[in-house]
Amino acid sequence: MTLNNSRQLLVLPDRDAAEEAAEELSARRPDLGDLELVRDSLAGEDDAEDAQWLVVIEAPEETGWTAEQLAALDAAAAEHDGWREEA
Repeated sequence: MTLNNSRQLLVLPDRDAAEEAAEELSARRPDLGDLELVRDSLAGEDDAEDAQWLVVIEAPEETGWTAEQLAALDAAAAEHDGWREEA
């Protein structure tokens, strides 16, 4: 069985949503380790309103991602009007 060790990104509409999602995930899923917030400006756009915020989550080193963990990330992103992507 191949481990899924891809970095996961929660793509969220604004900083508040990203901060809330990161705080909630850290509280609910301490097994995810440290989460990083990153502002991602859309390529070619000058308007700061077009920036999305990312919560960057590294894969658990020993086990990789489980289906349960990925489902929790999907749910957290959806709760904050966002989505999950693999990086």
